[in-house]
Amino acid sequence: MESLTNLESFVRSAESGSFSAAARRLALTPAAVSRNVAQLERNLGVRLFQRSTRGLTPTEAGERFLQSVQGGLDSIQGAIADITLNAGQPAGVLKLSAAAGFAIDYLLPLMPAFLQRYPGVTPDWFFDNRPVDLIAGGFDAAIGGGFDLPPGMVARELGRIHLIAVASPAFLRGKRRPKDPAGLAELPGVVMRSPLSSRARAWVMRNGADAEMGAVEKPVMVVNDPDALCRATLLGLGVGLVAVPHAAPHLESGALERLLPEWHVDVGPMSLYFTNQKLLPAKTRAFVDFVIEAFRTQKLPQIPLVRNKTGGGLA
Repeated sequence: MESLTNLESFVRSAESGSFSAAARRLALTPAAVSRNVAQLERNLGVRLFQRSTRGLTPTEAGERFLQSVQGGLDSIQGAIADITLNAGQPAGVLKLSAAAGFAIDYLLPLMPAFLQRYPGVTPDWFFDNRPVDLIAGGFDAAIGGGFDLPPGMVARELGRIHLIAVASPAFLRGKRRPKDPAGLAELPGVVMRSPLSSRARAWVMRNGADAEMGAVEKPVMVVNDPDALCRATLLGLGVGLVAVPHAAPHLESGALERLLPEWHVDVGPMSLYFTNQKLLPAKTRAFVDFVIEAFRTQKLPQIPLVRNKTGGGLA
């Protein structure tokens, strides 16, 4: 019977496309992973990879073998982790990728209660606004929004992210407020760059009647981080299309004012996502269930009711 170590080295190498990436995930050396795969090939009597300087590509036989063993290996590893870690209690390092501002404002406050309930789990957080490859990066879970769900992942929605046009009172002093999203072009704007394309994001705004209009921004500054966008807007550099969770406390304090109160951008869901495994490790399942339950009661701030300066009513 083939060893679990050899099978795991093969599957992780196939998933990541390199022995080095598989080695980082398995806490082995690249040479050890390569030897394990070579031994598996000898035992099976077939070549599983085409090797080149650009990486690894499964052969036809390797692809068939991967499809046959991948799901079973994940289930076996999950079962072993669940039964061996503190007799099945959640334990171990929980590697998470999340957008910094969202994680600090909404996840970090949950951690005292989470760690009190699961003291054997050690959160290991990486802050990044871009989608990550959970398998290649060795992540247990990630939280993000505004991008397509990677293949092989399961997403649990935490809330929808809306952007609203805001600016500081000092910036707005003496300026004419726009009447619609196209009017934003008349004011300097702090603009968000896409983390995927590195180009300035083009947003479409929507109102309560489901009419849509492009938000035409005149960049005075371009950033690639939502927290930097909000901060620059607070400093009076220009109008920003800021996510409601970031803008809400500053609207409450009066540090920001909302423009175009009938219009917003629907970016999509902010989701907690993780690998599609039948049996998740206990630490991952505990984290997923805890966060989902917390967000059922602690919802993300929604589009606020803002007093319309021109009409005097609530929008």
